Amino acid sequence: MPVSLRSRALRGVMLVCSLIWLTPAAELNAASLLTPGPAELIGKSTEPFGLPTTLLTNGGLHDKWLGVRRQLADELVRLALCDDDRESCRSPEALRFLAIIDAGRAREGRARLGEINRAVNLAIRPGSDLALYGEIDVWTAPLATLAKGAGDCEDYAIAKFVALREAGVAPEDLRIVILHDRLGGEDHAVVAARLDGRWLMLDNRRMAMIEDSGIRNFRPTFVIDQHGVSEYVGAAPVIEAAVRPTTQRD
Repeated sequence: MPVSLRSRALRGVMLVCSLIWLTPAAELNAASLLTPGPAELIGKSTEPFGLPTTLLTNGGLHDKWLGVRRQLADELVRLALCDDDRESCRSPEALRFLAIIDAGRAREGRARLGEINRAVNLAIRPGSDLALYGEIDVWTAPLATLAKGAGDCEDYAIAKFVALREAGVAPEDLRIVILHDRLGGEDHAVVAARLDGRWLMLDNRRMAMIEDSGIRNFRPTFVIDQHGVSEYVGAAPVIEAAVRPTTQRD
């Protein structure tokens, strides 16, 4: 293998080992997710929604995320190899994902976040795990999702999380957040990206990005970042009104 290819493959492996990424689902069937294991208190921090968290070391969501990380280890190597020689790349989904990353890299700040949010939302059509895989609660890495062409909310979130990292967003400024819908009773996954000290939510249900302070009728329950899976601790803010997206299109 040429030196350049080896270096890119190594970069992919090192990247996945240095990150602890995400994933939850659009129609997240959370029966197994909401079973946290032993936790380590890390206290109040600058997390989205301003609530303290505990780092989980076991449990359904922790184990599910480990499975996604194993998928990512392979996909990031494939992505790096295709990035090095796109003309010879035989993975249409890798080329599509690289195009999304390129579009994000070409922009900065809020425009970068909005570009990737839109691109991923348009690249994947909504689909339930039951319809796509014949079972519930299946989490997939970006290339597998793009190959399928469909996914639910955690699949969108994982793809955005990886694309933003590859496009240059710092790991400390990215989260995957699982929210509980107080009205519908379901769980939902989004990406949170910090910009100028504020957390913006990237949601597969809308193109516009809104701040965490603008979220209504949802209670944050779990968050995933480079350190692992954490659970929110304490009462969430009282939220009564419907979600009100900003009028600006991102």
